[in-house]
Amino acid sequence: MNEEMSGESPENNKHVKKPTTMPEKIDYVFKVVVIGDSAVGKTQLLSRFTQNEFCFDSKSTIGVEFQTRTITLHSKLVKAQIWDTAGQERYRAVTSAYYRGALGAMVVYDITKRVTFDHVARWVEELRAHADDSAVIMLVGNKADLAEDKRDVSTEEAIAFAETQRLFFSEVSALSGGNVDEAFFRLLEEIFSRVVVTRKGLESENVGTVVKLDGSRIDVIFGSDLEIKKTNELSSCSC
Repeated sequence: MNEEMSGESPENNKHVKKPTTMPEKIDYVFKVVVIGDSAVGKTQLLSRFTQNEFCFDSKSTIGVEFQTRTITLHSKLVKAQIWDTAGQERYRAVTSAYYRGALGAMVVYDITKRVTFDHVARWVEELRAHADDSAVIMLVGNKADLAEDKRDVSTEEAIAFAETQRLFFSEVSALSGGNVDEAFFRLLEEIFSRVVVTRKGLESENVGTVVKLDGSRIDVIFGSDLEIKKTNELSSCSC
């Protein structure tokens, strides 16, 4: 009996079995916090990485929010849980609690605003006071798409700072999307290496001591240097 003859559609028929899709099994969830002064583009970086979008009418984040993106690393399904913490001073007491449990962090500054770079040391200090010692930290200079005459922080100076603080480093553009994926992938790859590979190595060797994993520096990321399979193709901006 077809739908027209039965007088009811499959949607209204309780006995019609609807196709179900099995949820993908997530092997690991990596919490990453994105911190830095207000208006440096933290929320836009999240939107670009998780949704491939850039919204020109974006407003300042109130409190804390997070977005996710699932990727495949070394044949494992990893959900990146990216937390966007407000940069305004009045919210710092709130956001400090969100550092706990973070496996990685991006400290973002605006390459056209010197003061946002001057505050990076304070953000790194606060992060290290609240996050785990083994958390992977990347210094990120945003708005790299802007004309060179608008730059207020040189690449060389940022690299030197990252080197002294043992941070990874990248310059990106949330607006154009340049290097955004590469920076996040590099961070997640390093988290995977430290948290998963190192931990398995310690377990196999039955080592009972705690190992502190220091950070290290990388130069500016100019292109994709990681073999990472994306589980979904992202859409273009719908803002």
